Amino acid sequence: MSDVRHVLVLPDRDAAEEVAEALGERFAVAEEPQLVRDALAGEDDAEDAQWLVVLRDEEGRLDPGELDEFVGAWDGWREEP
Repeated sequence: MSDVRHVLVLPDRDAAEEVAEALGERFAVAEEPQLVRDALAGEDDAEDAQWLVVLRDEEGRLDPGELDEFVGAWDGWREEP
């Protein structure tokens, strides 16, 4: 079993929460994704923060291309490992 994680980057908290909820519906993920606030270096203002949705995929069943397309609907993207 590998420790594969997908990191989806979203522009704000609302988008990240919507994506986390929709992931379960679209991809039937068993484990709830983790939401993480990622402030840009040197920035304290919440306006300058991105939100990450971290999704474990130990079985490697999620297609990176499908995740890219999915998160793009919220103006987000999937970070390459």
